[in-house]
Amino acid sequence: MCAGLVTPLVSALLMLVSPAATHPRVMALGDSITGSPGCWRALLAGELGGTGHADVDFVGTQPATDCGGAPSPAHEGHGGFRAVGIVVENRLPGWLTRARPDVVLMHLGTNDVLAGAGAGAVLDAYTALLGQMRRANPVVKLLVAQLIPLAPPACPDCPGRVVELNGAIPGWARAHSTPRSPVVVVDQWTGFDPATDTHDGVHPSPAGERKLARRWYPPLVAALAGADGPRAQSLVGVGSGLCVDSPDDTADGDADTAADTTSGSAVDTTADTTADAAPDSGGSGTTGSGTAGSGTTGSGTAGIGAGGSGTTGSGTAGRAAPGGRAPGSAGQGAGSAVPVEVASAVRLWDCRDVAGQRFTAATTGEIRLGARCLQAVAPELPVLLAACDGGVDQRWAFAGDGQLVGSGHCLDAHGSGSANGTPVVLWRCNGQPNQRWDRF
Repeated sequence: MCAGLVTPLVSALLMLVSPAATHPRVMALGDSITGSPGCWRALLAGELGGTGHADVDFVGTQPATDCGGAPSPAHEGHGGFRAVGIVVENRLPGWLTRARPDVVLMHLGTNDVLAGAGAGAVLDAYTALLGQMRRANPVVKLLVAQLIPLAPPACPDCPGRVVELNGAIPGWARAHSTPRSPVVVVDQWTGFDPATDTHDGVHPSPAGERKLARRWYPPLVAALAGADGPRAQSLVGVGSGLCVDSPDDTADGDADTAADTTSGSAVDTTADTTADAAPDSGGSGTTGSGTAGSGTTGSGTAGIGAGGSGTTGSGTAGRAAPGGRAPGSAGQGAGSAVPVEVASAVRLWDCRDVAGQRFTAATTGEIRLGARCLQAVAPELPVLLAACDGGVDQRWAFAGDGQLVGSGHCLDAHGSGSANGTPVVLWRCNGQPNQRWDRF
């Protein structure tokens, strides 16, 4: 009889001592922009769930809110609350005890600005709140937002005060970030238009909610990866909130085909229109390898798509050019395909945790995606992913303002586009938001 109890008892003891599976715990901390209803949280949770992060738990003392059928998860968004007030009233420690977050998303300070508080007072409150977070969890990760713009009719000074606060946040974050408990700045200000992205100059409209979710996603995924996660990073456009993306490395199916068509038609002022008409078609070219004919060099002129071998071309072998995936091979007769190394144009796309958006920066200046590198073909032409060869046109450098410089020009979201499929081109550096890139 006793022997018969041994196995159940051992199993029970093992269950007691075995560590339970833990899910990452994320707390959204803020005011009504976060909590009333804060539908960006529902959009963010949905995007995480659809990209392999369904195990993330959004935590907080405030219950989920209804966002048109999609529940917006638990949070710590309190309408009307100020950062300074949360500190004075010592509210955060109790919330932390119940929520126990690993990552905090903080968009906080709007009500301070509306009440006339200066940047110094808000940053002092941030410092106190961060100290409380670290006392509750010494390895907490804080993602702190630069606030969305304000344009309430009754507060003409508010837009300037937001700019002042946002300008001070990066320096505050650098001063307080540690390897063990990093502080990461998330730019929610750039590209947000209070005229169209809010319904009252303060609170996000549906379009604004989508922008908030889009901007939170890349740094949150990076934070979830942890210190032992992959070193590859996304390149996120400051102006667009979209990621540099390789269609060839994205399991999107039809979505990628549609995006390639958009890319092919967008850079028409400098690209051969024949090449643009059939991006990624794999069809035969007309005068050489690549969709747009190669003439004497064996590479197309400017198109974004792929081309098969030509019917009449006799060009000599050369490096990949924008018009074709082939790095230069002479035409092989009508309709015949040449198995050559793939070179293709990159684009902008919604940020997702996928292979086609994970780049690594080599010490030699290359921006790598697997065995391929970003290649600066020529000014005003699409930027390619081509086989890494150590060439000078595959060497890039990050400038202090977030510009990515190659061959004396900058990586550029063409036409300041913010739609999926926007081409990424090489352009004269001008410091505009469509040439500034964050890495997460």
